[in-house]
Amino acid sequence: MTTTRVAERQLALIRMNVGWLRQALALLVTISDEHFATTPERMAPHRVSGHLRHIIEFYECLLDGLVCSHVDYDSRQRDPSIERSRQAAMARIRSLIGRLETAPDLMGDALLFVRAEDAEALRLSDPFLTSSVARELMTLSSHTIHHFALIATTLRGHGVQVDANFGVAPSTLSYQVRLASDAEAA
Repeated sequence: MTTTRVAERQLALIRMNVGWLRQALALLVTISDEHFATTPERMAPHRVSGHLRHIIEFYECLLDGLVCSHVDYDSRQRDPSIERSRQAAMARIRSLIGRLETAPDLMGDALLFVRAEDAEALRLSDPFLTSSVARELMTLSSHTIHHFALIATTLRGHGVQVDANFGVAPSTLSYQVRLASDAEAA
């Protein structure tokens, strides 16, 4: 693959992830502090704030790990301030957007070593698996969409209306459009 094509792909992956984070910001300005930080009845332990903290810290782990080419998602901070304050969450998301848009290490598809989740339980002699920047950007995209679905469910448990497409994978949205198109054509 040419350098230009790698750069185009990396830029597309960065833009996709920045787009998810911008969706999170847009959502945060529309919900109350209560809906952000509390669990709907019978939905423990789900809180919007917990899911967003988790998303934020995964992005931070990737960006921090680029420096040494080793990423360990299990070593995230688990910063409770993100779960207590929408403003703190928004500040961290804005910071991530800036880092994603300016990190030169994201533009090449360098080899990364990613620590296996729960490596101790797997009893691996070397807990680091090989990956790449592009693969990890795709992983973060899928991870974020998954947690957006949980956030949407949590907000609906609070009685908050959420856009029907929030937390739905792009491939699912494309499939739904094809189905609707096929139904109209029939």
